[in-house]
Amino acid sequence: MKYGEQLSKAREYCEHKGARFTHLREKVYELLLKKEGSIGAYELLDELKLTEASAKPATVYRTLDFLLEFGLIHRLESTNAFVACHHFDCNHPVQFLICDNCGLVKEIQSEGLKEKLDKQAHSVGFNVTKQTIEAHGTCAKCQ
Repeated sequence: MKYGEQLSKAREYCEHKGARFTHLREKVYELLLKKEGSIGAYELLDELKLTEASAKPATVYRTLDFLLEFGLIHRLESTNAFVACHHFDCNHPVQFLICDNCGLVKEIQSEGLKEKLDKQAHSVGFNVTKQTIEAHGTCAKCQ
């Protein structure tokens, strides 16, 4: 899906949920869509300042919080960085493959992984409410 189509889909999704997809939210989401890898908040701020001179760290963090809340992006815990979600209109467990060489991030859905994790968790009396798995390694291009 092209950037314009994905942005339109995100705008419609936010409107459907009763939230405004402001110019700044759209710009930050677009920057994330254009990245093959993840991007940290301050790197994102630097890129944003190229077109939005008044952008400040607090502005970027508020925008990232909104995008996270609405499932438009994911936060990679291991690198404290962010990546766009391309299928935000469905609830899904998330697994990421992260290349330690070039920074490429691929989102996958491993068949049966959630069920297996839930089963193991329940066997010890634990209820999983959120699951994100990050696997680090080397992508095909870097091998």
